[in-house]
Amino acid sequence: MAEQSRLPQRHPQEKIDRAIVDRLLESDPQEPMALSELARLRIRYNGFPGATDIQENLDRLLLEWHLTEEQLFAKTRALHSTEQIYQVKARKYQEQEDWN
Repeated sequence: MAEQSRLPQRHPQEKIDRAIVDRLLESDPQEPMALSELARLRIRYNGFPGATDIQENLDRLLLEWHLTEEQLFAKTRALHSTEQIYQVKARKYQEQEDWN
């Protein structure tokens, strides 16, 4: 049983994320969605004990795009403060009253 616990874990979103990473490898690093997706996946896989191929590709993208993680996060914070990168797909979320 101890032998099994040393195996790398599979992330529940790994299959979907693999396809996103493959698209990012072909993307323009200046595109807001590409930057946002890279930042989102960096956060998701930070410290995750598995999916090393995805993590290596995320590192590779930072190198190829000439960014540090800090620069990536600064760029995406600036993008998110000025435009809506991700669209809410469910209309009900847009129409809900905000009780805060």
